This record gives sequence, structure tokens and C-alpha cells, in this order.
Amino acid sequence: MKLNQKEIERVILTALKEDIGAGDITTNLIIGKKKQANAFFLAKEDGIVAGLAIAKMVLQKLDKKIVWKSFVKDGNFVSVGTRIVEVKGSLRALLTGERTALNILQRMSGIATSTNSFVKIVNDTNAKILDTRKTVPGLRMLDKDAVKIGGGTNHRSGLFDMVLIKDNHIKAAGTITNAVTKIRKGVTKKIKIEVETTNLDEVREALKNKVEIIMLDNMTTPMMKEAVKIIARKAKVEASGNVDLKSLRKIAETGVDYISVGALTHSVKALDISMKIV
Repeated sequence: MKLNQKEIERVILTALKEDIGAGDITTNLIIGKKKQANAFFLAKEDGIVAGLAIAKMVLQKLDKKIVWKSFVKDGNFVSVGTRIVEVKGSLRALLTGERTALNILQRMSGIATSTNSFVKIVNDTNAKILDTRKTVPGLRMLDKDAVKIGGGTNHRSGLFDMVLIKDNHIKAAGTITNAVTKIRKGVTKKIKIEVETTNLDEVREALKNKVEIIMLDNMTTPMMKEAVKIIARKAKVEASGNVDLKSLRKIAETGVDYISVGALTHSVKALDISMKIV
């Protein structure tokens, strides 16, 4: 998912407004307007860093003259105690923007770290790790960018850029064939069609309709292996449903092309990072 400058601005301004409101009472009453300071962002646990440019923009919204020096890049691994960034500028700006900058940096780094742990398990197989739409409302662009930084692959950005016919769509249409037929009447060939299947009969029906991607939803690994054989590379295959680090390798070894993991973004643990004034 390509980062959009206007969307980043919207996210940052919304976050700052939410936190600052009419003003940072504590900081403004304690710290003089002209007071300058240095600070470091420190890793308090091991992980993959993501979101440095966004965190920088947060502080620059409060002090255009902020000097930002990164010691690492997005995608780099850091260990406990690593100095990630040094910042110099208005102490008021640093203290007022600290939480917003860290919230973004910690969340994105947590997503990248989690994604990377999944990617490493499958990186000698055919399977790629996909994200989902299970993101925080308003933060999808940042969540999906963090997945890419962690080595994962973005699935659709939203409901507008790809067709995914799920169980409820099929139920409403009557059959997979009916659903695909209706879709094909309304989209160009540039729009990929994916169909969710829950058994081998549905796999065969989706394949018969020549869709580009067939999702195997909550299937056992033996059933996935059989589905992959039936599909025989006539469509891409995505495995989905209750995927975790324990089950991941077995799923990858079935021969699927993609494994979607909602937990990358809906259950992320933020990477512990702090800011220290010096």
C-alpha cells in the first residue's frame, strides 16, 4: 500500500488534536517557550523498527526546526538499549509530541516485528505472508506500510481495489457461480476476483469459474493439500483462518501461495520504545 502524503498529514493532525486539545497544560506551565533540549529514542526490547519518518513528522508539526538524526532505518533490527534516534529542538515540542510520536512508532514497529517473525518461518517456501483489513480505523495505511517493512505482502487496500467474494456474498447470490457471474458483468479484467471456499466442492466450483485467487478458509492442512492439487496452479491459493506461528509452517508446506494473518494488525503488541531527555 503506497503511503499518501495527505493521508499521513490527516493521521498526524488528528492524533495531535486528540492529545493536545486546547494545549499541553503541564508542559506549558513548567517549560519556557525558548527552552531547547536533546533527546534519544531508545529500544527497550528487541524488534524491527518501522515508522521513523512518521514520528519525525509528528515532532516537526510542533517545531519546524527540530533536528532529527536516525541511527537506524525502517526495517532494521534493534536490540534492547539501542539508540534509535537523536532529536534536538524545543523542549516543549519534544514533551508535547512525545506520546503521539511514540504511539505511532511503537505500533508500526510492533506490526513489523510480528510480521517478520511470520515471514522468517516461511521464507524458504512458496508462501507469502499477507495482511488483512483488520486494521485500526483510520490507520490502515500505516498498519499496512508496517507489514511491508516487516517483509510481508499487502492484500487489498480496501473494498474498492479488488473483488473478494466471501461466504455471505455467496449465500446472498445463491452459488459461487451466480456471484462470479454478477461480478464479471460489472468489473473490468484489471480487477482480480478472489473467492472464499470452505470445502473441496466449493474449490472446484471456484476453479471452474476461472477466478484469479481461491481462498481456503479454515481448512485442515490435509484438505489444503488436496485443494492445492485440485487447483494445480490454475489460480493462486490463499490460506486463511486462525493462523498462528505454531501452525504456519505446516500450512506453508501444503503449497499455498499466500497465508493471510489478521493478527498482524488486529492483535499487535507495540514494540517498547521510550524517549529520554538528556
